[in-house]
Amino acid sequence: MSTLKLPNTIKMIITDFDGVVTDNCVYISDDGNISRRLNFADVMGFSRLKKNGFDIAIVSGEKNYAIEMLAKKFEIKEVHTNIRKKIDIIKSIVEKYSLKEDEYLYIGDDVNDLESLEYAKHKLTVPHAPRELKELAGIQITENDGGSGAFREVAECLIGLKNL
Repeated sequence: MSTLKLPNTIKMIITDFDGVVTDNCVYISDDGNISRRLNFADVMGFSRLKKNGFDIAIVSGEKNYAIEMLAKKFEIKEVHTNIRKKIDIIKSIVEKYSLKEDEYLYIGDDVNDLESLEYAKHKLTVPHAPRELKELAGIQITENDGGSGAFREVAECLIGLKNL
């Protein structure tokens, strides 16, 4: 059972990808192709969130096929890849959807998410995140690691709140 405490006002989940939805590893084959491992529980988290009326945004420092596949499969409208300064994208998404601070959350796992986590009222990270993220005021840490059910944990918490 998750210990996350989130409000029932959340409408949009804005998330980093590698290290949150993946296990933060890249696999490089002998022919130079790069792949990532996804946990189907996390993939199901996307499906369950969409079916329960939540919006999802992915903001990643990398571009990869896994993001494109999930975006297409679950009709995710806000997908931003190869982003070096994520805070600008986060602010533009919040403005575009007229989101109040209690209507979205941000999930990040590394120092390139620090500004975005500081900006968001509702912020989450994963157990393998660096100390400076885990020490942010108001941050919550999932019980599950990135790529091992962390995204699904957040999804189930939100769906549970919606169905109260």
